[in-house]
Amino acid sequence: MANTVELYDQGLTVLLEKLGVVKTEQFIAIVKRENFDYTKWQREYFDRMPEGAFTKASEEYEKLHPYTGRGQII
Repeated sequence: MANTVELYDQGLTVLLEKLGVVKTEQFIAIVKRENFDYTKWQREYFDRMPEGAFTKASEEYEKLHPYTGRGQII
């Protein structure tokens, strides 16, 4: 499991790759200003999905992105 610094670095890298520097800064400012609750936002998002839509989307994603890691039982 990544430590805080590694996770922060990975997250910023993804944001920068997808949004660029300016939009990444805007995103961070919005999250901080709005005291954004990601868990609540996700819950509301998924509650609005039609029944079965999440399962279908997750199955399609899994087909396109098969797990290639080396899972370990801890």
